[in-house]
Amino acid sequence: MSGDGLASDTAMVMAAGMGKRMRPLTASQPKPMVRVAGKPLIDHALDRLSDNGIAKAVVNVHYMADALEAHVLDRKNPKVVVSDERDALLETGGGLIRAQAHLPDPFFCLNADNIWLDGPRDAFRDLSELWNPEKMDALLLVVTHVRAANFNGQGDFYMDGAGKLSRRLPGRIAPFIYTGIQLISHRLLRDAPDGKFSTNILWNRAIEEGRLYGAAFTGQWFEVGTPEAIGPTENALRRG
Repeated sequence: MSGDGLASDTAMVMAAGMGKRMRPLTASQPKPMVRVAGKPLIDHALDRLSDNGIAKAVVNVHYMADALEAHVLDRKNPKVVVSDERDALLETGGGLIRAQAHLPDPFFCLNADNIWLDGPRDAFRDLSELWNPEKMDALLLVVTHVRAANFNGQGDFYMDGAGKLSRRLPGRIAPFIYTGIQLISHRLLRDAPDGKFSTNILWNRAIEEGRLYGAAFTGQWFEVGTPEAIGPTENALRRG
């Protein structure tokens, strides 16, 4: 734990995806460059890292990589390191493995299209306070349906009284939704598959070993996956 109460000073920002659900806005730009409330989605994420004292961001790039790379490398705070996936899109798990040499143990990870309003404390300190590397391979920030704006799905996880996560059962609704923000130990990444794969593979192993945990978010989280979600999100941000 660092002196400022953070478990890590580094975050991986997942920014390499094709953004298919955000079409037609992503026909001419990568999804992280789509503007919401006056600035690109990725700047919402990077500004939040900067505001909360996270000094380094590792950003992976693939789709329209030149435009995204030029934009993020202009930043001084946080300092940005680019993880290049131009040769092949590696999905979330493969992207983590490609960037692993730039990531301390543990490190935060968040999606480039994350927008949220913090509750009594910021999300990164919520995760940091609960972090226990002796018990956890990953700690996921999860949110209840009532705190998830623009979300129409069935949820992702159940969480027991100790904070351990398990998957939603088929045909059921799960009370917790993954926000796209997590704190990860390098132990989660051990013996990973080669090439392209989803982080879900690593999470499933951690669930089997009783080492995937959740932290219930106390703020408001916005799903910004489609063009239709932008207007309601902007309205909510104006209201604060």
